[in-house]
Parts: sequence; structure tokens; C-alpha cells
Amino acid sequence: MGYSVLSTQGNKMEMLEMDVVKLNGKKDMFERLGTINKVIQSLISKYKPDAMAIEAPFFGKNVQSMLKLGRAQGVAIAVAMSNDIPVAEYSPKKVKQSITGNGNSDKEQIWKMLNNIMPLTHTLKYFDASDALAVAVCHHFSENGINQLATTKKKSSAKKEAGWDDFIKKNPGRIKSKS
Repeated sequence: MGYSVLSTQGNKMEMLEMDVVKLNGKKDMFERLGTINKVIQSLISKYKPDAMAIEAPFFGKNVQSMLKLGRAQGVAIAVAMSNDIPVAEYSPKKVKQSITGNGNSDKEQIWKMLNNIMPLTHTLKYFDASDALAVAVCHHFSENGINQLATTKKKSSAKKEAGWDDFIKKNPGRIKSKS
């Protein structure tokens, strides 16, 4: 499981940490989920993030893999929610499109574009880690109106305005009366 911590100020982004949680396949599944819990909690304690973004699972051929992925994501989401951190979820295609402009980009193209977007001196060992960074950057772009790709799950929807009411508020000069 890859993870990344991104610091942002305005449009400036800095990758603070990027790595993978290495899980021993010989250990019991619940021990591995416990490891994910500990790592996520440690990252939250260290960096005090104000949001968490995850990649939505995509349907594969192996149902068992999907079940394991769902459990791992559930643990990560639960840790975030127990720390009052809102969680946003992005599809793999939307992440790719947000970073490269092409929803069918491969992992190497995404890594190259991430290097163009922000200064990265990190040597890439695992694409799972760069995938996590791409999700974080996608979330930053989405939150700052650079593109609207997220399906966000937040406690408060006070910031969320959409539809015709929002359009009318933002464009009063474009409204014509029927006289």
C-alpha cells in the first residue's frame, strides 16, 4: 500500500514523505490490517493533515484481491475518520487525467509529470508510492478548483454549492427576466 504526505500553500506543493507499507504475506490478515492502522495513525500524529485522499478501488478479475483491498482501505479510512480528517476518493482514471490530462496514462508518464509539477528529489522505488502522491496532487487540484474530479465524503457540506443556484449567484449578469 502506497502513501504520500503533501504540504501545500496556495499553488505551491511539497512532497514531505512518500513510501509504501510493506506487509508480510506470511502474517495473519488481521495483523497486516493492524500494521496499516499503525502506519496511518503514525503519519497522522506526525504531520497533522487536514485531509486524506484515497484511490477508489477498481473492479478486477480477482474477487479475493478486491476484498483485501477494500479491507485495507476501510482501515485507512477509519483511522482518518476517527481523527476527524475528511476523506476524498478518486477513481484511477480521474487521478491520471488530473495529473497528465490523459486518463489512460501509464505509471511512468504519471511519475514524469509529477516531477514537472513539483520539485522531487526522491528516487522512486515503488509505483504504489508515486500513485499515492498522484492521488494527493489530484486532491489538491480538486480542492483548489483546478479540476472537479473528486467524490468527496465530508462531515460538513457548508462549502459545497452546485447547480443552478450556485450558477445564478456567480453570474448575476447572465440572468434575463421574462418581461
